[in-house]
Amino acid sequence: MSSLDPMAHLFEPLRIRSLEFRHRILVSPMCQYSCRDGLAEDWHLVHLGSRAVGQAAAVLAEATAVTADGRISPVDLGLWNDHQIEPLMRIFAFIERQGSIPGIQLAHAGRKASTSEPWKGGKPLPEQAGGWTPIVAPSAIPFAEGYQVPAELSEGEIAATVEAFAAAARRAESAGAKLVEIHSAHGYLLHSFLSPLSNQRTDKYGGTFANRIRLVCEVVMAVRKVWPDQYPLFLRLSCTDWSEGGWTIEDSVALAQVLAKLGVDLVDCSSGGNVASARIPLTPGYQAPFAERIRREAGILTGAVGLITEPHQADAIVRSGQADVVFLARQFLRDPYWPLIAARALGYDVAWPPQYERAKPK
Repeated sequence: MSSLDPMAHLFEPLRIRSLEFRHRILVSPMCQYSCRDGLAEDWHLVHLGSRAVGQAAAVLAEATAVTADGRISPVDLGLWNDHQIEPLMRIFAFIERQGSIPGIQLAHAGRKASTSEPWKGGKPLPEQAGGWTPIVAPSAIPFAEGYQVPAELSEGEIAATVEAFAAAARRAESAGAKLVEIHSAHGYLLHSFLSPLSNQRTDKYGGTFANRIRLVCEVVMAVRKVWPDQYPLFLRLSCTDWSEGGWTIEDSVALAQVLAKLGVDLVDCSSGGNVASARIPLTPGYQAPFAERIRREAGILTGAVGLITEPHQADAIVRSGQADVVFLARQFLRDPYWPLIAARALGYDVAWPPQYERAKPK
């Protein structure tokens, strides 16, 4: 519910539904692997809160599992039960008090579930080491050698998964989130349904393009039905598998056209993650052209993400109409106060938190 503005700059406000984003720099969801039983900890308050102190326009909590078996690892954040609401309330309230919009990404890891933390190798975990079985997918095709062969979801289990996303969205609202992003990227469950390389079903969820996008559309409709109309709904999409015979940017444009009609407000344009052998050309801003094409051809707001590190680079992405916002991840890990530094580099006067005002360069 925001018109595309080709003349915007990085520090121009953006209104989406009832929310005013004070500029175009958002904190991308970043897994922290620091939970117990899916519960947010003090680490999350400090990690997410410090980016809000740094004046990010919105701070999105990491990929948050909608079911226990949908976690990437045993130490993922979760919203599959009501006990997980309360720890998030303090965090989201703090973010909002800093003038940032509190958000959360809802996810199901699919065939990439039950793995260890990245600093412990990120490999599949056997049950005796804290993993679980079965993991699930559209088809019984493992992600890569050494991964579990996933169980193919039945239509009844698919319906339960759709409801799990909706239930998690209701809990996110109860916790104080004002923005939800559905994770349909990086080879996790929803993305794996989209790609013919991982989805070889012969029922209504496989085969044709319309069938392969059915689950994503059902999740969007279910979440939009319970998510307040005044709040934005984003969707992260892997715009290409970077592999022959896989999901393509043309598919992404076509899906985005459908999503816009279903109530998605912005497509967060990432790529890859569904094919272990894919070769991705990692260069600064390498995914911004995907955001530009979807924005132009689908007529929907987009976000660019991926190796965006410099203020002028981020500003150029917005000014040129490649995307409406930029999502930063690793750069925010390096510098939680990046928007303040970027504003100074670009000649904009952004208010610093009063506690930090004495350190503001003159």
